[in-house]
This record gives sequence, C-alpha cells and structure tokens, in this order.
Amino acid sequence: MSELATLIRAWRDRLTPGEIGLPTQGDRRSPGLRREELSELAMVSVDYLVRLEQGRAQNPSPPVVAALAQALRLSEEERERLYLAAGLAPPATGSISSQLSPGLRRILARLNDTPVGVYTAAWDFVESNRLWDALFTGEKQRTGREANLVWRAFTVADLPIVWSEGQAAGFAREMVADLHTASARYPQDRELAALVTDLRGASPLFGQLWDEWRIGRRANELKTVSSPEVGPITLDCDVLSAVDSDLRLIVYTAEAGSADEEKLRLLRGMGSFR
Repeated sequence: MSELATLIRAWRDRLTPGEIGLPTQGDRRSPGLRREELSELAMVSVDYLVRLEQGRAQNPSPPVVAALAQALRLSEEERERLYLAAGLAPPATGSISSQLSPGLRRILARLNDTPVGVYTAAWDFVESNRLWDALFTGEKQRTGREANLVWRAFTVADLPIVWSEGQAAGFAREMVADLHTASARYPQDRELAALVTDLRGASPLFGQLWDEWRIGRRANELKTVSSPEVGPITLDCDVLSAVDSDLRLIVYTAEAGSADEEKLRLLRGMGSFR
C-alpha cells in the first residue's frame, strides 16, 4: 500500500466523531470516522476516497489534498507530509493559513447555540458549525472563487444580507481595506495576489476602492440575514481573529429574549440542523 493510502487511513481512524461535532453513539466498528463522514467533510466522493485509501488513486490534485488535510484536522507538519506523499510541493511558507488549531475546532464543536463561520485572512471560507450551515444554506458546498466572501460580494452579489441604507457601501469599503491589510501581511502569497488581480478585472467598484488605499480591519455590526426557513433575522456580527493563524471567526448572536433569539432557536430545531 502506498504511503498516501496509509496516511489517509491512519489519520481517518484517529479522528473521532466527537471531535467534529458528530454523535458518538451508534454501531461503530472502530472509533474513527467512517469513509462517508470524511467524504462529506472533504467534499470528495466516497468512491474516490476508497481508491485513495486502497492505493488505486495516487495523484490527487492540490485542492483535494488541502481539503483532506483540513477535514482530517492535520497539524502543519502532518499536512506537509500528506502533500509530499501525494507527490506535491507543500504550500509555501509565508502564505495565508487555513488550518484550524485544536482549540478553534473545539470552539466550533461546542458553540451549538449560535452561528460561527471561519474564514482565512483573504476571506476564503474554511469551516463552520451546524447552525451556521442552517442559516447560510449551501455556503459549505462552494468551491474555488465562489468560496471567497470578497469575490461573492463584488462579482456575484448573492450574499443573503438585507442591507440598510449605506450599509452595503460600508461593507464593501471595509472588505477592501481588510484585503489591503492581508496583502501587506502576506506579500508572497500568490493566491491572494491572484485574487486581487481577478477582482480588479471583474469589478470596477473593487478597483476604485482598492486604489483608495484604505487599510483596516472588518468592524463588528448589526446585520439582518434573510433566512428561507425563519425569515429575516437581525443579529450582532462580531469578527474575531486568531492570533496564531490570522483566521477570522464570524460569530452571529441574538439579543437575549428577543424575537431574533427565538428564530435562532427555531432554526436549531429544524430537520436541516439535526
């Protein structure tokens, strides 16, 4: 069996359902994840995962390896070993991280009563908890450019936010300013540079705001999310940064005792969340 197959199988067996927020009860022949569970986490087909674990597929693409490393909760050293086993060069140092620390993973697993999403410093979607998935249906399935929040905001304009007067313009300015900050911190990150170039070509507004050279961070604010399940829900949106990785945790909370808190409670109880 190839080293790649051995590593994937060993690390899948090591990861317990409880570590990713899945029920630990039930008939399990081993304490690790089932192939179907890893397949869903990494968004690769079960058939392809079987072929990888059996050594019949040995040249996965960089996005597949990155998704597997993320789903398997690998350390930086383990991720490098996985890339090398797949015959790929590990991501260059000085690039933007998408790896969650064990502590951040526990936060996601334990914060069940409020939506939490994780993004990189370039605003690429990384991971979320189950209530976030229920509030922002389909976001977890987005890949490539469509998984980048800034790209969606400036080119697709499909964010499920009900903007108040002036709020959309402020959001656009803040996102560009934050991307400027990321570019200053990660000048060698090729994917970030390519994102900025593509955004300038795709959106005149982005190009105009980029040339203003505002530099800053995303601010916290009140947002109204349009949910197809419970209707408009107004929540406090707080942006928290992880110092070690520069990942952004987006946390939505409702005022205690409010109608919006009740809507979150209803959303938790719906079948899509269970």
